Amino acid sequence: MSNFTSRPVLRWAVPAAAAVAVVGAGVAAKTLAVAAEPDLPPRTAAQLLVDLQTARLDGLSGTVVEHADLGLPAIPLLTGDQSAKLTSLVSGKHTLRVWYSGPDKARVSLLGTQGQSDVIHNGTDTWLWDSQAKEAQHFKGDAGAEHPGVNPSPSDLPKSPQEAADLALKAIDPTTQVTTGNSAKIAGRNAYELVLRPRDTSSLVGEVRLAIDAQEKVPLRVQVLPRGTSNAAFEVGFTSVSFARPDDAEFTFNPPAGTKVTEGDPAKLAQEQQGKAQQHDGNAADKPKTAVIGTGWTSVFVIRNSGAGSGANSDEAKKAQDAIGQLPAGNGGRTFNSKLVSVLFTDDGRVLIGSVTPEKLAQVAADPAAALK
Repeated sequence: MSNFTSRPVLRWAVPAAAAVAVVGAGVAAKTLAVAAEPDLPPRTAAQLLVDLQTARLDGLSGTVVEHADLGLPAIPLLTGDQSAKLTSLVSGKHTLRVWYSGPDKARVSLLGTQGQSDVIHNGTDTWLWDSQAKEAQHFKGDAGAEHPGVNPSPSDLPKSPQEAADLALKAIDPTTQVTTGNSAKIAGRNAYELVLRPRDTSSLVGEVRLAIDAQEKVPLRVQVLPRGTSNAAFEVGFTSVSFARPDDAEFTFNPPAGTKVTEGDPAKLAQEQQGKAQQHDGNAADKPKTAVIGTGWTSVFVIRNSGAGSGANSDEAKKAQDAIGQLPAGNGGRTFNSKLVSVLFTDDGRVLIGSVTPEKLAQVAADPAAALK
C-alpha cells in the first residue's frame, strides 16, 4: 500500500534534500524519447496533483537517462559523461537502470563506460557496489531509515523521475503557480504534464515540468528550466519502462570474485556520529553557526565557521581560501554563480547558498537574522 507521499519509488536510494538539490544540476536542450503529442482526456492541475499523491505502484523497471550541466568547472570524479561514479551525476549525461518491487526491494544501477555503481536494497540487506574499484559495502538493517547518518548514496541528486518529482512537490506552497502543460509520449507511454512556476522572480528556477503517466499516475520525466530560458537545465526521465514486478533475482547481490567486501554497521556508525556531535557540542567555539533564511524556492542557507581549530587543516584551508580569492568580487564578498545555484562568500566569513540571484544573496546577507554572531 505504498503511495507517492509516504513511500516514493526508490526513496531509500536518495536522501531527502532541500529544493536546491532538485535544481542543483543541469542541461538538456533535447527532450528524452518524446514523440508527437497524444490526444488525452483533459485533466486539471488539481486532478494531476491528486493523481501523484494517490498513485500506487507495485513494481517497476526501466532505463533512466539523466542530463546535468550546472556550469561547474571540470573537477575529476565529479564531472564527466557516462562515468560510473555516483558523484558524477552533477554534470554530463548518464544512464541508469532502476528496479522496484515494493518498499523492501529496490535497485539503482549507474552505468558507465568503464563500469557501474549499484545500490541494492532487499529486505534488511543493503549493498553498495563499485565494479570499477572492485569494492562493495554491505549494511544489515534498514540503512538510512532508522540511522540517518548512513545513506546508500553519496550524491543528493535524484536518480529517477519519482525522486525528482518528490523533491519538487515539496516546494508547492502559495509561492508556486501550478498549471498544466502539453501532453507527451515518453518511453512509448502517454503522459500529462504538470508545470510548477515560482512566483518570486529572485528564484533562478523558471519552472519545473513533471510528465505524469496517464495510466499509472507516476512521473515519467522531470525537467528543471532556469528562469528566462526554454531549455531544461536538468532532466531525468525514462527512455523505457515496465510496470510489471521485476524478478526477485534482480535484488540478490553476490559479490563477484576479487571484490573487497566491507561489512557496515549502521547502528554503530550512527552512535559514533552522535558521540562526535555531542563532543562537538561541548566546545561551542568550534561549532559552526547556521540558519535558513526564507522559505520555498528562495530559501537561503547561511553558515559561519568559528575559525577555531582551523590549524589542523591549515593546508586545506589555505587552498580553499586561495580558490575563493579567485572568484569575482561583489555584493559584499566573492560570488560563484551557475544556472541554478548562487554562492556568496562574504568578507566577514559567512557562506550563503541558494537557488536565487546574487542580488538576493546580498539582500539576505544584510538581514540581521543572517548575521550569525
